[in-house]
Amino acid sequence: MNGILPLYKPRGMTSHDCDAQLRRLFHTRRVGHGGTLDPNVDGVLPICIGTATKVVDYLVAGGKTYQGEVTLGFATTTEDLDGEVVEKTPLTAGFSTAQIDAQMQTFIGTITQIPPMFSAVKVKGRRLYDYARAGETVERPQRQVTLTDFKRLNEPEFDAVAGTQKFRFEVSCSKGTYVRTLAVDLGRKLGVAAVMSALTRVQSGGFTLADTIDLDTVAKLSAEDKLATILRPMETALSAYPQVELTAEQWAKVQNGAFLPRAELTQLDEVIALVYDQKIKALYQPHPEYPHLFQPVKMFLANE
Repeated sequence: MNGILPLYKPRGMTSHDCDAQLRRLFHTRRVGHGGTLDPNVDGVLPICIGTATKVVDYLVAGGKTYQGEVTLGFATTTEDLDGEVVEKTPLTAGFSTAQIDAQMQTFIGTITQIPPMFSAVKVKGRRLYDYARAGETVERPQRQVTLTDFKRLNEPEFDAVAGTQKFRFEVSCSKGTYVRTLAVDLGRKLGVAAVMSALTRVQSGGFTLADTIDLDTVAKLSAEDKLATILRPMETALSAYPQVELTAEQWAKVQNGAFLPRAELTQLDEVIALVYDQKIKALYQPHPEYPHLFQPVKMFLANE
């Protein structure tokens, strides 16, 4: 059984927990998720099954959209509510919507982030969260990420007793973006401590929350031998690439990984998806040294 399952991951489970359950339900070890979600984050988690695991990287590469909540007034070790409070800057008055919106707009475009200590990024062969749990601090690598949208979703709520202010937001961003860090950096621009107090991924890999299926439903369909009905074709992850139909003669060459003349395929100077019998069989790109030829990038010969 091959395809992509747009899973709804609940809070309290790791992405690897979801993989493990699906390996049991689908009776296969070939299971891989497209874009890890932290245990306290719920939402869209595309899962590749069988030969579709070959497109995991393409699912991860796509942009993602999250909805969540920022709380201003305190910060934690983990940059979310799972950690211990390490800083408090009680607010005596709330920020105006204009102040918040103006600072949110400064994040649009390409920005530099430093991953939180409680993250899976590796430094010198160890995960950052291993250093953090051992009470150690190491220099963290910077990364460039891109935000195409970052906006407030409701009126900010000021709590005079707690000295906090919270509001919901939506962000569309590239892979590798730490939304927890985004919340903290927004607070820093406003001059106060901040934390991400809730987060849901609402779009990933071309799937939205409305497309997702929960684990209980997957288990029920497994018992009824109906799992094939909920799998999406692996082509879903490759929809961004222009498609070119192959002739039988070209298909015979592609099966052997042969280069193909550009004149037979396309005038496009980019990666293309080669289709035979209504299935994407390979991705090809212009040869760097011989521009009149296209060469293989990724093969999906078993896609049936």
